[in-house]
Amino acid sequence: MTITKAPNLRCFNNRVGEMKNSLNVSQFKKQLHGKKVAVLGIGVSNIPLIKILSQYGATVIARDKKTREQLGGIANELSNIGVRLVLGADYLENLDEKLIFRTPGLKINTPQLVEAKKNGAEITSEMEVFFRLCPAKIIAVTGSDGKTTTTTLIYKILSEAGYKCHVGGNIGKPLLCDVESISAEDKVILELSSFQLQTMITSPHIAVVTNVTPNHLDYHETFDEYIKSKENIYLHQISCDKLVVNSDNKITKGFISKAKGEVITFGASADSNITISNNNICINGLPVLNCNDILLSGAHNKENYMAAIGAVWGAADSSAIQKVAKTFAGVEHRIEFVREIEGVRYYNDSIATTPSRAAACLKSFNKKIIVIAGGFDKKIPFDTFAHDSVKYAKALILIGQTAATIKNEVLSLKGEKPQIIMSKTLDDAVLKAKSIAQRGDVVALTPACASFDMFDNFEQRGNHFKKMVMSL
Repeated sequence: MTITKAPNLRCFNNRVGEMKNSLNVSQFKKQLHGKKVAVLGIGVSNIPLIKILSQYGATVIARDKKTREQLGGIANELSNIGVRLVLGADYLENLDEKLIFRTPGLKINTPQLVEAKKNGAEITSEMEVFFRLCPAKIIAVTGSDGKTTTTTLIYKILSEAGYKCHVGGNIGKPLLCDVESISAEDKVILELSSFQLQTMITSPHIAVVTNVTPNHLDYHETFDEYIKSKENIYLHQISCDKLVVNSDNKITKGFISKAKGEVITFGASADSNITISNNNICINGLPVLNCNDILLSGAHNKENYMAAIGAVWGAADSSAIQKVAKTFAGVEHRIEFVREIEGVRYYNDSIATTPSRAAACLKSFNKKIIVIAGGFDKKIPFDTFAHDSVKYAKALILIGQTAATIKNEVLSLKGEKPQIIMSKTLDDAVLKAKSIAQRGDVVALTPACASFDMFDNFEQRGNHFKKMVMSL
């Protein structure tokens, strides 16, 4: 399998014309004018969407389970521009709008959504409409782990190569608000979750899948449903598109035979297009990046670079890749160095919301570390994380809904166990970590779980951890 240059603009323009229901902004505005449109959820990502739909002439009904008091000033701000608010526990009742923007976290089998669709409503999302309107080449990244770093690497490498780039999806801001300022020569890089992909009927020009492991099983009915959601990132591609896929991961390796366009594989096996040889990341044997030049620590970040290189190859050369590798210190909340106190280093890995992602943190240091883990229960098994904890953790300080589950999983294993300390709050966990840490130790918040039992999101959790560490 060989790697070729990125398809030319003519191929891309042909592809845009083939996109299902593709339209331009003028057509979209015309369709929206005077139309009743519901936006479900008045969160940070949906507020710009609500405003742009209102600007485009739609009659917007914004619905949210929060009360007006809980929304605060944004409720008045939206009311002042003519948005009608439907708030409280019954916010989905009488859902009679004919165009409904579903927030990604709302299950597609929610009874009110099912009934609305039965009654003829079109149910879409900000991301689905953006795909239809975007004139530029879209590169999208998904996966259970590593997608934020990989998305950021692609954005930085292409920016370094001289392209005007836009980043969005799970990171950045809703790009639908900026679609009129995006040109065909720009590059759009998106991080997409299974929630966003579940109902997608269009795939990006370049799709990247970092890996697939059990995740979000509190949301998806089955692991198979989760996998099928991820597959929408490439299943709607055409022959001049590209899929970059992890050949080491059993599930993503199975995507290769289903791909309709070019496939680029990355992984440890010698038959992968992108692999590591003699401490160099190589493309079909050609060295592109020396691993010693990568500022980010951990084997998982070498995989992230391989995935990013597969996405940008043909559009960026090795000099752009190497410059980013030498200067990029990492994504906030991803094994982020916080502070050294009395010879003890503290790291914030709050973005590690799955056991496999947390395991990558455990393996990033050449010593056993003190781990703060636990949080919201996404119904994911902790057996592998428990094994890794026994091997790589000096101590486990457990918090949140999953604390007892993780503890029992570790105790069920044979052999020597790390010290296990139970804690009710993150604040207390940080104090307990400081009390047992000795000079030369590493303390890492790497929860292996979502944050929703204690915090609104992983960013809030990570920022709270950093605040606590800085106050020690």
